[in-house]
Amino acid sequence: MEQNKFEYNKDMTYESGMSMNMGSCDNCAQPQTMMCQPIQECPQERVCHRYICYEVPHIMPCNTRIINHHIYRHTYTPCFTSCEENVVSNVYDRKCCF
Repeated sequence: MEQNKFEYNKDMTYESGMSMNMGSCDNCAQPQTMMCQPIQECPQERVCHRYICYEVPHIMPCNTRIINHHIYRHTYTPCFTSCEENVVSNVYDRKCCF
């Protein structure tokens, strides 16, 4: 014969439906079942921390500055020229007339 027992689960809610075996009788084929009164426990407090997130839009101006660098690369191409110079030397041989 099975009777209901009262229990508290993890969420501290009251449940029934479990049997409680208090012992067995040596002369009986069936174990004896007894029902106990519920025990009043001290209340427990559960603390639930809730985090509420807020999205705060910010307007942040961002300026793009473009700087153009103009680079002049100077190249030199040699232009070869030449010049010619004539040097004249006069050589006088001995003259017979003096």
